[in-house]
Amino acid sequence: MSLRTPRRAVIVLLAGLLGCGTARSRAPAGTRVVDDAGDSVSVAAPARRIVSLIPATTELLFAIGAGGSVVGRTTWCDYPPAARAVPSLGDGIAPNVEAVLASRPDLVLLYNSAQNAAIAGRLRALGIPELRLNTDRLADVGRVARLLGRVTGQLRAADSVSAVFDTALAHATVQTHGPRPKVLLLVWEQPPMTIGRGSFLSELVERAGGANLFDDVRSSAGAVSIEAVAARDPDLILTTTATPSFAERPEWRAVRAVRQRRFLPVTGSQFDRPSPRAPAAIRELAAELGRRH
Repeated sequence: MSLRTPRRAVIVLLAGLLGCGTARSRAPAGTRVVDDAGDSVSVAAPARRIVSLIPATTELLFAIGAGGSVVGRTTWCDYPPAARAVPSLGDGIAPNVEAVLASRPDLVLLYNSAQNAAIAGRLRALGIPELRLNTDRLADVGRVARLLGRVTGQLRAADSVSAVFDTALAHATVQTHGPRPKVLLLVWEQPPMTIGRGSFLSELVERAGGANLFDDVRSSAGAVSIEAVAARDPDLILTTTATPSFAERPEWRAVRAVRQRRFLPVTGSQFDRPSPRAPAAIRELAAELGRRH
C-alpha cells in the first residue's frame, strides 16, 4: 500500500479482499509450496530470475540476501536503494505480461488479487511458476520471508530476518495505560475511504499507542461518510502532508481535528507495506503521537 499514491493504495487494499485460485499446470520439479491463492506450485529451487511485482516481497528478497536474483520489479519497489537498479516493469496490479515475459523469469511473485488472475493464468499456460501472495498484515512479514527463503535457497537467512523482526516488533510496541488517541486513517478523499483493522497500517497505529478510529471496519479499507467521521471525533488524522488538500474543503470543517489542524504526518515507504522496517515505523509514529497528543 502507498499512502503517497492514494489511488493505487485503494486498488491494492481492495484487491486484497478478492483473492482467487485455480488448479496449477505442471511446473519443473523442485520445491513445492502452497501460495495464498491456495494453489500448490513447484518451483525449480533456487529460483535465479525472479520478477517481484509486490513491493513487500522485493524488500524481503533483498533482506534475505536474494536481491541479486530479482530481474524485474514494480514502480513502487523503492527499498532498499539497490532495488531501484532493477528494471521496473510498471504496476503490480494487472501488470504488462509482455514486459514480464521479456525478463525471462523462472518465478513471478504476484499480489493475491482478482486483478492478477488473468496474468497468473497466462503464466501457468506458459509453464512459468508464479506465486500469489498476501502482504497485508505484519504477520505476513515472517511468513512470506520464510516462503521466499525456501524458493531461493536462503532459508537460514530468512529465519534470521523473521526472528529479528519479531523481537524488534515486540520491543517497539508501546504499552499504554489509559485512553489512546483516536486516529483517522484516511486513504481517499472523494468518497472518503478509511483503513480498517485488516491492514498492517492499522496495526502500526495500534502498536504505536493509538487507536484506529474505524477499527470496526474489518476489511483493509472501507468507505465512510464525513458525518460518521465527525461523530466519532478523531483526535488526529494520519496524513502524508502537514496540511492535506481535503482540509480546505468546507464540508470537512465539521470535523474538529480538521478545524484544529490536528494532523499526524508520516512519510516514507515504511508506511506503504508490511516489511522489516515496521518496528522503525512504529517508533516514529509513537514519537509523533507523543508530541501531538
